[in-house]
Amino acid sequence: MNIVILGAGQVGSSLARNLANEDNDITIIDNDKLALRELREKLDVHTQKGYASHPDILEQAKVNDADMLIAVTNSDEVNMVACQIAYSLFHTPTKIARVRAAGYLQHQELFQTDKIPIDVLISPEQLITDYIYRLIQNPGTLQVIEFANGKVRLVSVKAFHEGPLVGHPVDALSEHLPEVKVRVVAIFRDDRAIIPNGDTIIEANDEIFVMASPQHIRAVVSELRSVDKPYKRIMIAGGGNVGRRLAKALEEGRYQVKIIEKSEEIANQLAETLNKAIVLEGDAADEALLLEENISDMDIFCALTNDDEANILSAMLAKRLGASKVMSLINRTGYVDLIESANIDHAISPHEITIGALLTYVRGGDIISVHSLRKGAAEVIEVVAHGDSANSRVVGRKRKDLKLPPGATIGAIVRGDEVIMPHHDTVIEENDHVILFLADKRYISAVEKMFQVGVGYI
Repeated sequence: MNIVILGAGQVGSSLARNLANEDNDITIIDNDKLALRELREKLDVHTQKGYASHPDILEQAKVNDADMLIAVTNSDEVNMVACQIAYSLFHTPTKIARVRAAGYLQHQELFQTDKIPIDVLISPEQLITDYIYRLIQNPGTLQVIEFANGKVRLVSVKAFHEGPLVGHPVDALSEHLPEVKVRVVAIFRDDRAIIPNGDTIIEANDEIFVMASPQHIRAVVSELRSVDKPYKRIMIAGGGNVGRRLAKALEEGRYQVKIIEKSEEIANQLAETLNKAIVLEGDAADEALLLEENISDMDIFCALTNDDEANILSAMLAKRLGASKVMSLINRTGYVDLIESANIDHAISPHEITIGALLTYVRGGDIISVHSLRKGAAEVIEVVAHGDSANSRVVGRKRKDLKLPPGATIGAIVRGDEVIMPHHDTVIEENDHVILFLADKRYISAVEKMFQVGVGYI
């Protein structure tokens, strides 16, 4: 696929790294000469220096030959204008744009072919808000991802010594929870992926990836570690787009919310917008303020400002002062490894979350969703099976007969409203939503080809 990416920032460069080795022809446009040179040195990509919305720059980058334009610069306006020009002048088939400002997103009617022709609109702030909300809904998890419109979830859990399943084989999970449909799809031990079978022994400190229906997540987590009580009291640092959206969602979900914002103007706006949340004007790294607001009673502290250093410091302080759990929004990838040893429970990477949404639309075939795991090393995808036994490599075939690439496993199948945890003799049917875990994302193209139908399928 011929793809033109606008913006060589964190999202653009990460997307290029994900796609450059998958038989794609990638061109990146940016005005930063140094950033482009670094990408050329590391990746097999083309680069074009210049303003991403200028027609002459787009023409030099051969947008007229592109299958897809992905606009992820730091400017909403540049992204939107570039999509308009790609449509009007170069007839680019697919145009994806990152748009952050709520003022634009509140008017979805703008983004239509006869107005601003954007085929796929990506809102990072909403993606991040949804991600954090799911973590709050599922105490004790490291990551929560939904598939098939919420019918099944993949959760990541760190196994602790006190977990009933620790020291026992994977098969024991079904014995402990006989009425629960659940499947362990992968185990990461010392950063090494293990695709488990029923005899695989679960060890303390393993990171376990488990698939189950949403209502069974809590029971599954309780088998691997002591279960945290449901979160109720939440403090948010930062009243920007993410903090405001999260506070709004949480107060509607009957949580008790306090939000701290440094700017008097923004704090006043929050107070007018939010119905139940308590809005505090101040510095979230102010020890006296946190103590005064009973930080030790908080079930979770969420540091969501635009400043990585402020997020890290306030989260570390909140943890020291007694908050049960803390999370921090981290934009710089270099900080993620650093804070994992800093007693911060969750490091939220906005660009990784955004990349997953973008990859959903870039992947071939009938892939419904894509999510990056383990800092992009692994992926989990949801793909729809089409065709029949005559023209499909998967439809009408048993799971044991599928030639899955190394490190790939089918975690769940959703058939209509039914969630199936497949066994070796489970047969895949047409229109099944198949959820696959790939320990090595390099094999994503092999999976895509498996699910492509032959010429005879209409």
